[in-house]
Amino acid sequence: MSLLLDTAPATAEVVQSTIGFGTDNLYTDILIVVLIVVMLALLASALMVNRAMKSIIKITMPELAQEEKLKKVSNKGWMKRSWNKIMGIRPISEEKDIVIDHEYDGIRELDNPIPIWFNFLFYGTIFFGLVYLFVYQVSGIGMNQDQEYEHEMVVAEKERQAYLTASASNVDESSVEFQPEMAADGKAIFTANCVACHGGSGEGGIGPNLTDKFWLHGGEIKDIFKTIKYGVPDKGMVPWEQTLSPAQIAQVASYIVTLRDTNPANPKAPQGDEVTYGGGQVANGEKAADDAKTGPAEADKKAE
Repeated sequence: MSLLLDTAPATAEVVQSTIGFGTDNLYTDILIVVLIVVMLALLASALMVNRAMKSIIKITMPELAQEEKLKKVSNKGWMKRSWNKIMGIRPISEEKDIVIDHEYDGIRELDNPIPIWFNFLFYGTIFFGLVYLFVYQVSGIGMNQDQEYEHEMVVAEKERQAYLTASASNVDESSVEFQPEMAADGKAIFTANCVACHGGSGEGGIGPNLTDKFWLHGGEIKDIFKTIKYGVPDKGMVPWEQTLSPAQIAQVASYIVTLRDTNPANPKAPQGDEVTYGGGQVANGEKAADDAKTGPAEADKKAE
């Protein structure tokens, strides 16, 4: 018995959720159904009363009924005439007035005018073309395709910089990528912290040469980021993750990538294994850092 009492509320909830209309009160749902039924019954009653009144009027006041009928016919005739005029349709009775004199194999042609709707579309497109030409090519109110392209490029660059700024703190050795525009900032950090061991141009000193193809711990940017972040304590290189932010480590790694094959003076002898670079991350050392600082346009001018 207790089991039946325990399951009763659950059964009531199932029934309520099955027949409910989104409210938490079953009586409210029933009231809504009753109101809908009453409204439908009133509508049906009104339609029946309207039909009965029309029948009474036909019997008791035939003149008024005939007047209403003629009015409806007149309205239909006006609508039909307007439609025929818009579509350029002429009645059959006027066919003899628009027949062209010549015929071919017994086939005669009618001189039907161009429909009004077609003329409206034709002249409307001409008007639209003139307005479009004035707005986008003459007045400068709107942007033409070249201006839209330049505008979208500016917007895209702002979004790109915002994305880089937002994602810079989340970068790590698995997600870091070579970014030439980071090389200038990376050069400043490298000069302030790394010159003592690796030389001013990455030629090496206490630390290994960073400009050749031989690396002790991997020469791809992910390897470089990891080496800077965790250091090589047994070789005397401290971890920099407590000193530099992930964004700064990524900047230094991008700058070190630009040092490849720069052939500085007095390079240290190769150490480690030769690495075949991938991903097209080879740049020209100091030039890449300067180009990233001045921008692509200024770099192109310098190249010219």
